[in-house]
Amino acid sequence: MLIQTIYRYLYILIFLSGLTMGTAGHVFAQATDTTATDTTDNEPAKKKIQAGGHQLCLGVDILHPVMNQYTSNRTSYEFEVHYFLKNEFYGVAEGGWGGSTVNYPDLQYNTTNDFVRLGFNKSILTRENPNDWDMMFMGMRLAYTTVRRSAGTYTVIDSLWGSSSGSSSAKNFGALWAELTGGMRVELVKGLMAGWNLRGKFMLNGRFFKDLAPLNIAGYGRGDKNTAFDFNVYVSYAIRWRKAQTPPAKKSGTSDGASPQAKTGRVSSDKPSKVSDTSKSQK
Repeated sequence: MLIQTIYRYLYILIFLSGLTMGTAGHVFAQATDTTATDTTDNEPAKKKIQAGGHQLCLGVDILHPVMNQYTSNRTSYEFEVHYFLKNEFYGVAEGGWGGSTVNYPDLQYNTTNDFVRLGFNKSILTRENPNDWDMMFMGMRLAYTTVRRSAGTYTVIDSLWGSSSGSSSAKNFGALWAELTGGMRVELVKGLMAGWNLRGKFMLNGRFFKDLAPLNIAGYGRGDKNTAFDFNVYVSYAIRWRKAQTPPAKKSGTSDGASPQAKTGRVSSDKPSKVSDTSKSQK
C-alpha cells in the first residue's frame, strides 16, 4: 500500500508538471511570435524545427527484472517499440509477460499472462536542432492480456463445524485496461538512449476478477484493484535513417541543360558579318 501511494503521488506530480510546462511553453512561444511579428514585419517568421529523418527505437525495461529478484511470488518482463510519426508524435507498441503465485496456508493457485499495449507519446520539448531526439512526453495506451489461472485449492477452517477443503477449476479470461503515462528519454551516446515511464492504469473489466483474482497481472499490477500505478526504467537503441531525397526537376529542352547551338556546334549572331578589305580590293 505504501509503494502504491508513493507511485500515485509521483504520477500526479509528474502529470501536473507536464501540463504546466507544456502550457507555459505554448504561451511563451505565442508571445515570442507576436513580438517578432510586431518588431520585424519585413522578416520571414522563424520556422519550427522538424526532425531530421526517421527513428525506430527498441527498448527493454530493466527495473522489473531487478524487482523480480526480491519478490518470490511474482514476475514481470516488459519491452517497447516506438516510431516517430510527425509533429512530435510517436506511435508506441509495448508488450511483455509474467506471472504470480498464491501460496497461503488456506489458498493455493498460480497465474501466467502475456500482454500488449498500443498507443502514442507526444513530446512536449522543443527541438534544439533536427538531430535532437531527447524528449519529455505524455501519452496514452490501451492494453489487453489473457490471464491463465491454474486450478486452485482452498481450505475453510470453522471452529464449530471443523475444516473443509475444496478446489476451483482452471480458467482463462481476458483483461482490458487504459493507461495515462508520462516520462522522458535522453540520448547518452549516439543511438543509445535511457529514460523512464510513470503510469496510471485503469481496469475496464474488473468484474472478471472477483473469483480468485490474480495476485499480479504482468503489465498491470494487482488483479483485485481497479486502479494501479507503475514505474519503468528503459534502456533503448534507436535506428535512424534519412528521408529519401527528391531528385531536382529537369529543365525543358535538352537533358543536360546545354543550348541547342552547343549541341549542333553552330553559333548564331545577330550582327551582320564584316566584309574583309581583301574582298573589297579584289572587286
